[in-house]
Amino acid sequence: MNRTGVRPVKTQRIVVALIAIALVAAGCGRDGGSEPTEGGGSSGPAAAANFGSLNGVCQPGSAKSAPTQGVTASDIEVGMFSDVGFTKNPDYVDAAKVFTSWCNAAGGINGRKVNVNLRDTNLMEVRQRMLEACREDFVLVGGSAALDGLGVKDRLNCLLPDFPVQVTQVPNTGSDLQVPSFGASASESVNPYTGYYEWLLKEAYPGSQNGIGLINGDSPITKAMGDKQVEFFNAFGAKIVYNDLYPVAGVSDWTPYAQSIKANNVKGLIFLGDFRYLAKLEDILTSMNYKLDWIDANANAYNQTFLDSAKSSLSSQNNFSDISGTAPLDAAATTPAIAELKTLYGKYAPGAAITFQGLRAFQTWLLFAKSAASCGDNLTRSCVYNAAIKETAWTAGGLQAPIDLSKPLSEQPRCFNVQQATPEGWKAADFKPNNGQFRCGFTPYKYTQDFGKPLTLADVGKSMNDLK
Repeated sequence: MNRTGVRPVKTQRIVVALIAIALVAAGCGRDGGSEPTEGGGSSGPAAAANFGSLNGVCQPGSAKSAPTQGVTASDIEVGMFSDVGFTKNPDYVDAAKVFTSWCNAAGGINGRKVNVNLRDTNLMEVRQRMLEACREDFVLVGGSAALDGLGVKDRLNCLLPDFPVQVTQVPNTGSDLQVPSFGASASESVNPYTGYYEWLLKEAYPGSQNGIGLINGDSPITKAMGDKQVEFFNAFGAKIVYNDLYPVAGVSDWTPYAQSIKANNVKGLIFLGDFRYLAKLEDILTSMNYKLDWIDANANAYNQTFLDSAKSSLSSQNNFSDISGTAPLDAAATTPAIAELKTLYGKYAPGAAITFQGLRAFQTWLLFAKSAASCGDNLTRSCVYNAAIKETAWTAGGLQAPIDLSKPLSEQPRCFNVQQATPEGWKAADFKPNNGQFRCGFTPYKYTQDFGKPLTLADVGKSMNDLK
């Protein structure tokens, strides 16, 4: 940016392309909302705070020591990564504000106030923010960056544990000192949507197996996602009849894509890109009177903005989203944790929408707080990390299906649940759950191609013995 504050045209085009990549990879939640804040909140004597099935998440105490960086007798400094300065999506900021305000009002973590240091990566400044976090923060909690692979080597080198909401690039996905509480990611070494696609193709719409279509952004990062989908569907025995790319900055007219979808008799469509583009494509398909059996809008469309953008097509097209074992927002009547979360947002962030990313972020804050509380006065990185990965049936108080944090996500059965976009809002599809509101027990497909590996402590010349 020059001194006038106006970004040159060429740079604008590059940035637009990058944010399109970020939207695909990170599945960001919404536009607008509250301004970025560093969280915190009031602290004072109060009864311990319970949430869902979790007791004493936050509570008063009499901590006396300052055992490590970012921890004193009175405070805990926690870093939170976000591209909020670039995307203007405050989902993680809102979740951090709600959690810390509530937690600190209940006495903090054993009496220590939780302070959030917002590390605004502004899309391209991941490494700069990571170096700052390495100098100041105790751990990282409740955030994400679209280009998170740029900072993982520095994070490992400074032995900084991470409780991420989501991960987006292969070097960071499943990297060491990372608590695997994040949602499904296209950068995993397995296909986390295996159960969802099996339901679509074998049960809900078996006639669609020979008519799969893919549309993907034309960039190295997002094209790798498309390559994974091609491998998966080929191994599954489905037939891909249409596979196309679009400029990651978008197109002015989606008619040629709609015509190709119709000409190739696509029955099930996977769109990897900004959900606003998908809404425009669907409007054209609907105007052509072409209805697919199903469209995978994916979790980044699980918000009100997509419903508003696609409202003229919601009655004609079947849009589905696999929210990967996260309790849906319309389940407040049967899921106390959802009802409680809505109450907390209403109190501490009135006017802020709860998005899919907000749901996931609050889960990571709960895990961090429970793990940190178990350490008592001797709150160290080693203690909080090891406490977190001892959780073998973590549900975040009822916000998600049980997950075993002692194992890598790629090595355990998974759960899924499907939401359908309707004119009345997002509602549960008839996916036949077998564990409450979730369907559990599927084994994710493991890719055979080499799409890269996550970084380890050994890659930076360190080991778990160095974590203190």
